[in-house]
Amino acid sequence: MSQFFYLIPALSILIGALVLMFMSMYERFNVKNFIVVSSIFLIIALVFSLISINSSYSIQPFPHFLNNVLTFDTYSNFFNILLIAGTLLTLLIGEHYFQHREYFKGEFFSILLFALFGMMILAHSNELVTAYIALEIASFSVYIMVGYNTEDSKRVEAIFKYLVLGSFIGAFYLLGVVLVYGATGSTNLAAISSFIINANEQDMALVYIGLTLILFTFLFKIAAFPFQSWVLDIYRGSPMIITAYMASTFKIAIFSFFLRAILDYIYPIIDFWDEIISVIIIFTLIFGTWLAITQQIVKRMLAASSIVHTGYLLLAFIALSYKDGEILNIDSAYAIMFYLIAYLLSALGAFGLASHIISDTNIKITYDDFKGLAKERPFLAAMMTIFLFSLAGIPSTIGFIGKFYVFTEAINAGYTALTIVAIIATIISVYYYFKLIAVMYFYPAKEEAISIEFNDRRVSTYAIAFVAILTVLGGIGSAIVFFIPVMNIDTIINLTQMAVQSLFIK
Repeated sequence: MSQFFYLIPALSILIGALVLMFMSMYERFNVKNFIVVSSIFLIIALVFSLISINSSYSIQPFPHFLNNVLTFDTYSNFFNILLIAGTLLTLLIGEHYFQHREYFKGEFFSILLFALFGMMILAHSNELVTAYIALEIASFSVYIMVGYNTEDSKRVEAIFKYLVLGSFIGAFYLLGVVLVYGATGSTNLAAISSFIINANEQDMALVYIGLTLILFTFLFKIAAFPFQSWVLDIYRGSPMIITAYMASTFKIAIFSFFLRAILDYIYPIIDFWDEIISVIIIFTLIFGTWLAITQQIVKRMLAASSIVHTGYLLLAFIALSYKDGEILNIDSAYAIMFYLIAYLLSALGAFGLASHIISDTNIKITYDDFKGLAKERPFLAAMMTIFLFSLAGIPSTIGFIGKFYVFTEAINAGYTALTIVAIIATIISVYYYFKLIAVMYFYPAKEEAISIEFNDRRVSTYAIAFVAILTVLGGIGSAIVFFIPVMNIDTIINLTQMAVQSLFIK
């Protein structure tokens, strides 16, 4: 029963998805009912995850049944909390958006929980085939949510592009698994790690090729160069709240598995890809910055800027290095996890607030459509400013702390030139983020954009305000809010350290 306890969060989400699926068979349930039921199961899963937040553990429960393909540890629990919280916040922020779109039905919320279940299993996976199955469960659920409104041609185009490209890159992953299995005789990461440690250099060719193909999948899913071209069209064609979910929560799930694989299993050979990753980082930052500058549609600008943030995260990845049987600069792993928290709050807040603003109308799309928002809806403009400040890395926001940690660890690892490129990209990002702030505060409102009857007293508004508060508190740390331990920067760093250290419990 003690082992079963650790399975409860994932099982709660799976049961919730099934309950919502059966509820969708009955017309008497409305969207609000589905949001409430979804939130209940998410809260249950979150509570059980939070119970173990301060415990350091690592187990592989029910080995005769699960065959040691899943690891339940402090590390996976850390990501479970982020994934569940991100899904719950997406649901609450999108409450008004969902209720004002007739095409959202009960099965949509079931699919959302199935996506979360796949992401959670991905965070627990320590076997390549299991990780692929979990990734596809999450991916196909996201595909469906992207094109859920089949009457909108943009949605249909987005799902078609995403499905084709995603399936194509999935084939690369499977081919990589086949090559790794051919070399090592196993798809379990522990067995692969053992082979890597004991193998001769001439026996490693297939492993290097196979892992490189798997790396392609990772780069595609996080929208790094040269796999970033899908982001703008698919983010643009998706429902706004699903774009928020993809940009924040789904990206965290991808990092959870690959960071585990690097830290715990393939770390002896991670330096093999350093030159390739360095080039990818440079072009990811350059292309993302150029795309963000040239966009006139706010949604596409935020999508392009997410590519730049991928470059920052890859910079922290390359700062991890291996020597004499251990990982050097393990602090870089803590920086990655902290930055994922910062980006989750900032991106979810920015995309979610944009979806909240257009929930009554579809006119707030371009920069021009945001003119005068500070006068029309000052509270919403202030929150959007907070999120844009955080994305730009302005002090007193969690985004600044995240960038500070990433850049510091990259410099400590000797990647000063790459860090300078990232800092330049950050400086340029001030332009396209502050451009939106400027039109909100310093330009008169467009008459057709004014909505006097707009009511800010909604669940969505309170959820966005909560995220904005966390974004600020995560930035000022213990300087002012020392009496709130959960938002103490040192506390967050300690949690990331405990999560990473649990990977080395054998």
